Amino acid sequence: MGFIIADPIYKSNVFILFKAFLYVMSDAILATMDIRLLAKIDLNLLLALHILLEEQSVSAAARRLSITQPAMSKTLSRLREALDDPLFVRSKRGIQPTPRAEALSTELQRILGAVENLLNGDAFSPDTYRGELVLAISEYVGLSLLPRLTARLQQAAPRLRLKTITRVEGQLDLLASGELDFAIQISRNAYPEGYRHQSLGGSPLAVFVRRGHPLVRQSLTLQALSRFPYINLYVSDREDLDLPVLPGDEKLTDSPGSLETSHLLTAIEILRETDYTLVAPAYLGGNDGITREVVALPLPEDAAQSLDYSLVGHERTMNSPIHLWLWGEITETVRSMRVRTVHRG
Repeated sequence: MGFIIADPIYKSNVFILFKAFLYVMSDAILATMDIRLLAKIDLNLLLALHILLEEQSVSAAARRLSITQPAMSKTLSRLREALDDPLFVRSKRGIQPTPRAEALSTELQRILGAVENLLNGDAFSPDTYRGELVLAISEYVGLSLLPRLTARLQQAAPRLRLKTITRVEGQLDLLASGELDFAIQISRNAYPEGYRHQSLGGSPLAVFVRRGHPLVRQSLTLQALSRFPYINLYVSDREDLDLPVLPGDEKLTDSPGSLETSHLLTAIEILRETDYTLVAPAYLGGNDGITREVVALPLPEDAAQSLDYSLVGHERTMNSPIHLWLWGEITETVRSMRVRTVHRG
């Protein structure tokens, strides 16, 4: 068995990488590891031993490693000293491995193969991937995106565990620390260096009220809107965003009351039972199952506004096959969705 990494590894000193690899392989290895023994040998020597075991010829092993025969003989001497065993004895057919060398053969193939994968990366296939990724996403965005996205993931990556979090502050810091893998959030004017972000599009805002609400039967103005209590949907990192002025803010300081929640379904149920209002992305009106008995009214022309959304990740995941793949699945899902703005009333 030959390894693609033979020449590059042999010509470079990767002992530190090899020790790190052994460190993470298993707790059992750590429990019995003698670092003084490891200091005697590097990965180049182990690779040379593997080639010698395959070729059972010093000259053939030297040719395969692109070194001279004297250099190969010197390497064999270092191996014998490090492992305290002759390893090979001369025979009519070249060199014959000792029992110690034969015992090392299978383990060497396993270790060197694992190091090759460590350096080159295993071929990524979403259908065999096992692991969890964490996505920060608001409930009102997830309501439209997640059913379509998870349908794609079920087919392409059935073993992937996608965890969504709807209420989380400090999203950029959590992306950098690895506690979040991605965030779908209201777009910021600028992102710090080290973050990858892609616009997912936007939606105009609309006023949601129950079907029999007094506002349905009159011309909607900010003054009329200010007479009714309102629901604020929770927005992560609100202080870092340049949000549009919404009912309940500066223009509507006389509003009689408010409620903040991160649960869209709770907000919709409140709308059905009260005269509360909710300013939210107009596309929610396209979900008849959720907005039953609730109507979406356009904001007054002088207050018409919209929100844009972005998919955000950190540079630490930019070379990760699973992260690159899921990024593409999210953006492709969004592109395939036809977001409809529904104004009813």
